Amino acid sequence: MDARAILSSRGLLPQRPKARMEIKSMAAQKSIGAANKTVSSKKNSTQVKLLTRVEQLKLLTKAEKAGLLSAAEKSGLSLSAIEKLGLLSKAEEFGVLSAATDPGTPGALLTLSLGLLLLGPLSVFLVPEDYPWEVVVQAVVALVSVVGGSAAFAASNFVSNLQKSS
Repeated sequence: MDARAILSSRGLLPQRPKARMEIKSMAAQKSIGAANKTVSSKKNSTQVKLLTRVEQLKLLTKAEKAGLLSAAEKSGLSLSAIEKLGLLSKAEEFGVLSAATDPGTPGALLTLSLGLLLLGPLSVFLVPEDYPWEVVVQAVVALVSVVGGSAAFAASNFVSNLQKSS
């Protein structure tokens, strides 16, 4: 007989209860009706009807009149090219449509744009100009921040206009 068994039988060692091992499923349980539910934002219960707003703002007509569609086709971006590249499925993966309907997106884009627009002048002020490569760094950071900040500001305005109710 083992020493541990002798000591525990005489009450000198505390007895440990036998552990039961339970295995629980880590997979999310879905209800059958989950596919039929409409997803809405937790912040705002109103739903943004994206295609309705595109129609109300006549964005497709404006794109057509501006010649954006023919310019995109001339540069090689036709509907078949979009299909071959899988751009629509990538947009779904990255959550572009859900971001367009999220009420917090315009504010986040505006904050990003302001941060980027402040980064350009700040980098020019803080980075010394002792060497030529530092001047190049200043120019690149300033250019990227101005272009990125302007694009984020425009995107914020665009998404905000899409989310407005008529």
